[in-house]
Amino acid sequence: MSPSSYRDVADHLRQGIHEGVYPRGSLLPNEDRLAADLGVHRAVVNKALNVLKAEGLLYVHMGVGTYVHRLPPILRDAAVRHGRTHREEGGVRGSLAAELSHLDWALTSDNTVGPGQPPPDVAEVLGVDAATESVIVRARRMRAEGVPIQIVTSYIPRTIADGTPIAEPDPGVGGISSSRLEELGHAQAAIQEDVLVRPPSADEARFLRMSPDQRVFDIFHAGLTASGRAVKVSVYVMPTHQWHLRYRYPVDPA
Repeated sequence: MSPSSYRDVADHLRQGIHEGVYPRGSLLPNEDRLAADLGVHRAVVNKALNVLKAEGLLYVHMGVGTYVHRLPPILRDAAVRHGRTHREEGGVRGSLAAELSHLDWALTSDNTVGPGQPPPDVAEVLGVDAATESVIVRARRMRAEGVPIQIVTSYIPRTIADGTPIAEPDPGVGGISSSRLEELGHAQAAIQEDVLVRPPSADEARFLRMSPDQRVFDIFHAGLTASGRAVKVSVYVMPTHQWHLRYRYPVDPA
């Protein structure tokens, strides 16, 4: 190879990662070695590595070197992940657990559950009071194989959740979205998701191990009953490099 620019070097290294020349989780050769192997100046390699770090393919372990990110992007298939069969598969606690089990990856989660005040936009969708503790808040910081992958905060009206497993740390097999809400007579018949791409906040960046030039998906997810009532809102914050979003829907919804 005789690359002519840092973009060529970035393309070459990116292809090498995808093809397994530089395996997931492996330590890259240092910049001097890469520069010699590719026949370019070290500054060109440095600039190319910065491009791949911003894409989330690489990260720096201070004092050790530059590593290939351990986890490839995770498929989040909205067309199937909200069904009860999927969410209860193998006795797991929800869609993400089911998705990761297919990859043989371990899921861990730091959870807090309890009454709280919803943000104004959430309160408006749920039809609850933003000035009081009108919802049960389920806040989760989630990791796959020890790698932080998403922050999820769910809000369920207390008129639905109080005194039920939804207000408990472990809501049971399948989680709340399809299983517990259906059992309580609030089955979700439709899902609406609004997706934004934005920089992470300082707190989000710390947990998700992101740099300021990386971006997150901010997904505002509402679950609606057949009558159109919103019974749950979840806000997902997910590194764009860590997730592949897939949507499928009828061409003619009517």
